[in-house]
Amino acid sequence: MEPTTADILAEYSRARADLNTWLERATATDLRRRSNGTLWTNEELLFHMVFGYMIVRALLPLVHIISRLPKPAGKAFAAVLNAGTRPFDVINYWGSRGAALVYNKQRMGRKLDKTITAISRRLERESPTSLSRSMPFPDRWDPFFASSMTLNDVYAYPTLHFDFHARQLSLSHPLR
Repeated sequence: MEPTTADILAEYSRARADLNTWLERATATDLRRRSNGTLWTNEELLFHMVFGYMIVRALLPLVHIISRLPKPAGKAFAAVLNAGTRPFDVINYWGSRGAALVYNKQRMGRKLDKTITAISRRLERESPTSLSRSMPFPDRWDPFFASSMTLNDVYAYPTLHFDFHARQLSLSHPLR
């Protein structure tokens, strides 16, 4: 079942609270410790989790545009992106490592707050028709990208990504 706007917004709030709790509780040693099952430290992985929301902010206008193009154009776009999966993976890895130096413990909570506020405002203005618009996606880029995604799927994506990576942190999980 498709999540509603209210469901998506509630998940954004939960993710924001979880991140803030991890950032408040984690020591410098905790943040430097390797995460479980990735090559990132906990701090780098936390930034990568925030980055999922930042990506959505950039994807929203793209979905609005590409969903209006003829289907073959969208499929070609997704195919080109899928062809670039290897370079994407390298950039994704090193980008999160480098960005965590800037969006560190002191800054990443504010970055997530600003990003979630922006995408929440956009989501609240979307009509049911716009939320049902879809486009082909590069499904090899992320386990939560499907070959075709609606705008509603894109709004729901960052919390799926966040929760997946939260299980890889070697930090205690925030109590709910």
